This record gives sequence, structure tokens and C-alpha cells, in this order.
Amino acid sequence: MKTYRIHIVVRPEHLDDLNHVNNVQYLEWVQRVAKEHWQKLTRPEWDSHYVWVVRSHHITYHRPAVLGDKLTAVTYVKTVRGAQSERHVQITLEGTESPVVTCVTHWVLLDAKSGKPSRVPEDMIRALE
Repeated sequence: MKTYRIHIVVRPEHLDDLNHVNNVQYLEWVQRVAKEHWQKLTRPEWDSHYVWVVRSHHITYHRPAVLGDKLTAVTYVKTVRGAQSERHVQITLEGTESPVVTCVTHWVLLDAKSGKPSRVPEDMIRALE
């Protein structure tokens, strides 16, 4: 299982009216870590032939993050089947590894020209898992 991580410092623009990180901000971080991970794994021929789209996100909030918190987002692809993959992201409080948010995202691979689902090629599966 290939993991990828990013480090985040909570800034004022990340906060909601309760001075906690806004739920939409977590989703942006989930997508950012997934995109950066993909960019590390991808090949030019994949990017010219395929595009990944989100089918669903399931986010669980474990504790609030607040201004100045240092977070780590770690992602990996758990399974790939047919045209779909299941990606996991866990955002933790640095130093404690206490979970802040966990997210499971189902992605679908599309043919870039037709826009139709496309079975994930074997070499891509090996790169993701």
C-alpha cells in the first residue's frame, strides 16, 4: 500500500463561525492530498487518456481542529475494482496522531475522450496499490 502525506497548519481562513476548521475545508484538503498523490504516481499517457472523478465522499469528524493546529493528511488507495477505486484519507493532529477527520472516497476512472467509465489498467492498479 503506497501512502502519501501532506502537512497543514490551520490558518484563519480555514475557520468557521465556531472557530473550528470548516467542514468544506476538510474536503478541500482531502482532494488536495489525493491529487498530489496521483501526480506522484501518474504517467503522461495516463493523463492523456483518463480522468478520475469523485463518485462519493464519506467523511467522519472525530474532533475539531483550531487555529494554529498542525495537521498531517495521509492517503492511500485501498482497493481498485473495474473502473472504481476506494481512497482513504486520515487527517491527524501532529505529534499525537489523534484523528481529526477520516474520509473514504470512491473514484471512477473515465475515458478522457468519451467520458465513459473505463476499467483501471493493470499497470495503474500496481502503481496505486
